[in-house]
Amino acid sequence: MKAILFDFDGVLTIDKYGSDSILRYLDENTDVSIEVLKKEYYRLNKGLLYGEYTHKDVWNEYCANVNAEIDFQILVDSFINTPLDNEMISIVKELKEKHLIGMITDNKVDRIDTILKHHCLTDLFDTVTVSAQCKCGKNDRKIFDITLEALNIEPSECVFIDNSEKNLIVPNEMGIHTILFDDKKRDFNEFNKKLSELLKY
Repeated sequence: MKAILFDFDGVLTIDKYGSDSILRYLDENTDVSIEVLKKEYYRLNKGLLYGEYTHKDVWNEYCANVNAEIDFQILVDSFINTPLDNEMISIVKELKEKHLIGMITDNKVDRIDTILKHHCLTDLFDTVTVSAQCKCGKNDRKIFDITLEALNIEPSECVFIDNSEKNLIVPNEMGIHTILFDDKKRDFNEFNKKLSELLKY
């Protein structure tokens, strides 16, 4: 096995969804009700995920819709304060010694870039494929093809790890080995056992 590919939120982080991390931080650092914050953020979320616009592009609109002037730095801080799973990050660092490491995530480019740079994780990944960049998600083989091409590998030469079963459908069809990571249990003994079995091939 030449490469191990990781999803981001729910696998490398504690929160299942990136929007959970963002909205919790906004709720803690503004006077706006969480219901209003959620409603307006989710309204913009799809466009953010598929690269129709960035957070900066729509921030004034968002603030107007929640009826509050929220400093853009608070949003940036919400990215930085995304709770990483340090145990999984340690596993990735060990795997990096012998394997290519990639990330495939339905996410916003500005968020991922900010988090990786802030936590000095950029060099950990040989390639990072973000839905907002390629304008497609994990329900489309294109996002996987871009990653395979960047790493110069075949589908059978890699493992993809995600915390959502539906995100494993396309890679399975492509012949990519997959592992479903339970983001609630976070059982690393079970995870390491599954991964070790696949890395034998």
